[in-house]
Amino acid sequence: MTTPPSILRIATAQLNPTVGDIAGNLEKARAARADAARHGAELVLFTELFIAGYPPEDLVLKPAFVEACEKAARDLAADTADGGPGIILGTPLRRESGLHNAVIIADGGQVIGERYKIDLPNYGEFDEKRVFVAAPHMPGPVNFRGVRLGIPVCEDIWGDLGVCETLAESGAEILLVPNGSPYYRGKVDVRHQVVIRQVIESGLPILYANQLGGQDELVFDGASFAIGADKSLAFQMSQFEEAVSVSTWKRDGDGWVCDTGPMSQIPDPEEADYRACMLGLRDYVNKNGFKNVVLGLSGGIDSAICAALAVDALGEERVRAIMMPYTYTSKDSLKDAEDCARALGCRYDIVPIFEPVEGFSHALTQLFEGTQQGITEENLQSRARGTILMAVSNKFGSMVITTGNKSEMSVGYATLYGDMNGGFNPIKDLYKMQVYALSRWRNAQVPPGAFGPTGEVIPQNIIDKAPSAELRPDQTDQDSLPPYPVLDDILECLVENEMGVDAIVARGHDRETVHKVEHLLYVAEYKRRQAAPGVKITKKNFGRDRRYPITNRFRDRD
Repeated sequence: MTTPPSILRIATAQLNPTVGDIAGNLEKARAARADAARHGAELVLFTELFIAGYPPEDLVLKPAFVEACEKAARDLAADTADGGPGIILGTPLRRESGLHNAVIIADGGQVIGERYKIDLPNYGEFDEKRVFVAAPHMPGPVNFRGVRLGIPVCEDIWGDLGVCETLAESGAEILLVPNGSPYYRGKVDVRHQVVIRQVIESGLPILYANQLGGQDELVFDGASFAIGADKSLAFQMSQFEEAVSVSTWKRDGDGWVCDTGPMSQIPDPEEADYRACMLGLRDYVNKNGFKNVVLGLSGGIDSAICAALAVDALGEERVRAIMMPYTYTSKDSLKDAEDCARALGCRYDIVPIFEPVEGFSHALTQLFEGTQQGITEENLQSRARGTILMAVSNKFGSMVITTGNKSEMSVGYATLYGDMNGGFNPIKDLYKMQVYALSRWRNAQVPPGAFGPTGEVIPQNIIDKAPSAELRPDQTDQDSLPPYPVLDDILECLVENEMGVDAIVARGHDRETVHKVEHLLYVAEYKRRQAAPGVKITKKNFGRDRRYPITNRFRDRD
C-alpha cells in the first residue's frame, strides 16, 4: 500500500492570457510549468478557462474554438509525461451533457480527471448561463499523487450550493479554486471573506488562484491567496503583477497546512484604482495591436490624468498629445497642457481649430438663420476636435483615448462625435472627485511597472482650478451642474446603490437637485450606449453591469 505524501508543492500560475490566443496561452502555460518545475513544484494550478482566455463570451459557441482549446489542453497534458509537475488547467469542454466551463487534471502524460463548473454566474459582468451548461452532478475529489484534491471553479465557492461542503464530505483534503474574478475597489477583502466562509463550512484549507490582466472593460487583478483551515491567511500573491509562486503544503495529522508561500502587500485603494486603470489601458492597446495612442490634452484634469496613465502604461514614445485651442481656450489651459506634456515627456502638438469651427458655422449659416447661438455652436468645437483626433488616428494608426469621467458620462456632460470619440477610456468608471484623488496620488507616487517619470506630472494648477469645458466665455462645469462632491454622492446613490429619491434626500441633498440629476442620468443613456469601452473600477460600471433601457419614462417622483 502506497504511503500518502506528507508534502505537496503547488505552483499558482497567476498569468495574463489573451482571449482567443490559444497558441499564445498554451505557450504561456508551458513556460509557467517549466518555471514551476525549476522551483520543485509537483502541481501547477492555472486559472479559470485559462487556455481560452476569460471571459470568452460567445467565442465558445464556435465548435472550432472549443475543439482547438481542448486540443491545446491535451497537448499540455501530454507534456506531463516528462515526470515534471501535473496540471490543473481551465478550458471549455463539450461533452454529452453539454458545453462546460471545465478544468482538466493531468499527470504522467494522462488526463486523470475532468471537473465542470456547477454554479454559473448570471449577474453584473457575468452571463455564463447563456453559453455554458452546469455540471450534471456535484463533483468529487481527484486523487493526485495520493492527495485528494477538491476543485470547485470560481462561482462554485461564491454561491450557496454547498459545493465545498460536498467535496469535504466526499473526502477532499485541500480545495484548489481556479478563478476569473475581475477587479473592483475593495475586491480583495471581499474574496478573503468569501473564502473564509467556505473554510468554516468545509473545514478545509482553500487555495484561490486568480487571473491577471485586462480584457475589454474588465481588469483581473491577480492577488491569488490561500486561507488555512484555521482561517488565517496562509499566503498572499501580489496584485496587478504576473507571477508563478510555489507554496509548500505539509500534512499535519489528518489535514494540510501551508508551510511556505509568498506574502505580498496589497496596495491601498488609490494605488489599486490607478494600477487597474493603467493595466486595463495597457492590455487593451497591446492585445489589440495598436502601436501608439493619441489624445486631446486640454489643460483640464481629465485629459491630464489620461495622459499620465497612457505614459505610465505604454511609455512616452507611444503617446501623442494634441492641444486644440479655440477662441475661449485660456492662456492657463495652454500653459497647463504644455507643462503636463513636458513633465510626462510625450509628444505634444498644437492644432488650432478656429478655421474648421468657423467653416462649419459658415456652412450652416443659412440653415441656422434666425436662431440664437447656444449649445449647438459650442458642440461644433468639440466635434471639430473629435474629427481632428480621428484623422490623426486614421493617418498614423494611433488609437484615440477618450477622457470623460463617470460623473460626466452619468449626466450626459459629453458630446457625441466630439469628446466622446475614441477607442478606449481609462477613467470611464472614475467619478470626478476620484479623478482628483488619483491625480494627487500620482504626483506623489510612481506605481510599480509604470514607464512614466517621478515627480509632479499633473501640474498643480490643473488640480486647483475650477473645471471647465471652455466652450464659451468664463464657463465652468458648475454653471449647469451641482458641485462635484454633491453630484458624485448623488450619482453613487443612484447608480451603485439604486437608492430612491427619498433616501438620497434623507442624506442631506436638495430634492430638486436629486430629481434633476436622476433625470439627466436617464436621458443620457443613449450617449453611454455609444461610448468607448473603459476600465471597470466600481461595483457597477456603465456597460456590463448596468443595463437600463434608452426609452424610459420612469422617474422617482412623489
